Amino acid sequence: MTDDLPFTSPDRIRWFEDYEPGATYHLGTTEVDEREVIDFASRYDPQAIHTDKKAAAVGPFGGLIASGWHTAGMMMALYAKRYLSEQSSIASPGMENLRWMAPVRPGDTLSVAATAVSARRSKSNPTRGIVISDVEVANQNGEVVMSMRATNLILCRPAK
Repeated sequence: MTDDLPFTSPDRIRWFEDYEPGATYHLGTTEVDEREVIDFASRYDPQAIHTDKKAAAVGPFGGLIASGWHTAGMMMALYAKRYLSEQSSIASPGMENLRWMAPVRPGDTLSVAATAVSARRSKSNPTRGIVISDVEVANQNGEVVMSMRATNLILCRPAK
């Protein structure tokens, strides 16, 4: 595995050929803000464990926790800015194995890492490739709180 590859620069131009299978890219960190946890959940996942501090305190997690979908959104912000490239990222046909393994709490610092599992050129359109990546989100204690496998369609480097 390779650590701290150049993908940490949000303005780096990347193409399909730049995604090295087996390499791990550390995408940075994000802070979990209590107001954002409550605001997001109030709008998109209105459950007391995410929106009501008093109810959450006596709930199964002993306090307020972020919605898993909020966690996925925080991950996606780093993934889009520091792993994908505006010049070459086409779209994603989906993800697999999305898991939330541990609660995310206000005050946590989440780090995101993506490992390129495979990269193959498209059979139907040779100007693009398919990159499959395993993504992990960990808290400040190194505990993995979320994981998933993402598939992305990426343009190949243009001919010179």
